[in-house]
Amino acid sequence: MIKKHACYLSLCLLAAPLVATAQNELADHDSPLPLALRQLPVDCPRLAVHLDTSAQTLLQAFYQQQNDVLVWTASGRLSALQAQLQQLADDGLDPARYSLPSGNAEGDALCTDIGITAHYLQALQDLRYGRLLQSRFEPLWHAQALQRDRHAEVLAIAGPGLQDIATAFQQARPSLEQYQSLRRVYAHLRQQALPHWQALADGPLLRPGAHDARVPELAQRLFSEGYLASVSARGGTAYTTELVNAVKNFQLNHSLQSDGVVGPGTVIELNVSPAVRRDQLRINLERFRWLAQDLEPNSLLINVAAAQLTVYQSGVPVWQTRIQVGRAERPTPLLKSSVTRLTLNPTWTVPPTIMREDKLPEIRRDPTFLSKQSLQVLDRDGHPLAAAAIDWDNPGNILLRQDAGPNNPLGQMAIRFPNPFSVYLHDTPSQALFQKAPRAFSSGCVRVEQAMQLRDLLLSPAERARTNELLATGLTHEFRLATPVSILLSYWTVQADSHGQLLYAPDIYGRDAALSVALGSKS
Repeated sequence: MIKKHACYLSLCLLAAPLVATAQNELADHDSPLPLALRQLPVDCPRLAVHLDTSAQTLLQAFYQQQNDVLVWTASGRLSALQAQLQQLADDGLDPARYSLPSGNAEGDALCTDIGITAHYLQALQDLRYGRLLQSRFEPLWHAQALQRDRHAEVLAIAGPGLQDIATAFQQARPSLEQYQSLRRVYAHLRQQALPHWQALADGPLLRPGAHDARVPELAQRLFSEGYLASVSARGGTAYTTELVNAVKNFQLNHSLQSDGVVGPGTVIELNVSPAVRRDQLRINLERFRWLAQDLEPNSLLINVAAAQLTVYQSGVPVWQTRIQVGRAERPTPLLKSSVTRLTLNPTWTVPPTIMREDKLPEIRRDPTFLSKQSLQVLDRDGHPLAAAAIDWDNPGNILLRQDAGPNNPLGQMAIRFPNPFSVYLHDTPSQALFQKAPRAFSSGCVRVEQAMQLRDLLLSPAERARTNELLATGLTHEFRLATPVSILLSYWTVQADSHGQLLYAPDIYGRDAALSVALGSKS
């Protein structure tokens, strides 16, 4: 009897894998989606060629989340998706990129559902993170590597979003104020006919009160964009107060020095075509999708193009100041880091590039240059060297350093944050340059207007009191912040204020054109 039961048990154990296999095959038969997704090039070859491994992995995870059933057969769901895809034009994205497949043959239903889902997921992903890789076009260095599971974030929106497609798209869309404001303006303007204006001819500086043959065309140009209420029929050549005020307003809205003087910089901005201006909005919507991933509630946000620094506390901008940034040949890098310390009464060690390209030629031309600039010559260990003993045509491994003081290029304070570019924020004696615009004057570091007010926003009252004591000594001190503050150096060339007024910044590093081409079709 025992042997008989043992025989039955053995047969059952042998049969168990076969039963499990049969059940799996039955499950695959009940839901062909998992198998189709695993062998997409075989089952849906036309679809597979457009999907990389990452997209296919996301599709598999999405359908697993939905219990491996077709999702676009529910009444009204597909039309709701189509409506949202059309609205992507207001985000500066091309709806044609997300055109949905349609299956006519009976066997196409599976591939059609997968294809619609692929576009749904891609649209949400592009809307949330940007259609282009920032690392390819405007790389942003991070002090700490980002640890984001983008697939998980997209799935968290896409799955529940099937019950309300409009809400899914709204959740994917950045809540960043810069994004929302610019989108509202772009959504309105893209429906309007493009304005038309003629290019303004080059010429000598046009100052208030002067006469110039270009005045009538300048007036017409400003009228065409609403800076002038009307244009005089007489068309005289006098550069009148009314026209000067219109130019000042134009300059103010384009991050130029608002002095009413029409020079080369103002002419360049006046001559940007209406089509390019509108495309600027689309380009910067993409930049704000990138920015939304990195801006933290408590942070310093720098727009390098506009040479402007904004302090955010609990997600709200609380203070803003002008800065000076790197000129085109020595651009300020884009990065995210944390302000960790202040150098009070800093000395200034001349960076290698400035040493090679700026200081050495000056020293060779003028033997008294070092004393005029209060520069010391040091060896690599910081020991003083006699300037007269240096062969300035072949100086070797030396340093130039300027002591702390009122003429030090770093002023009273440098604001430090880890980065591989040797850049930092700092005070400066060159205060007059803050009145100019654009303010691309430095060799990469960021000069801050009202730097001590920025210090006050970074520190607690006790820390401020202590730094005041250290500053009063006149000696160099390193002061570490009790609470590091996030800093983000970014780049954008237009934004909309709370009233929908567009504020432009000159594309000082010439980046807009490449981004426009990469984004492709204009919506």
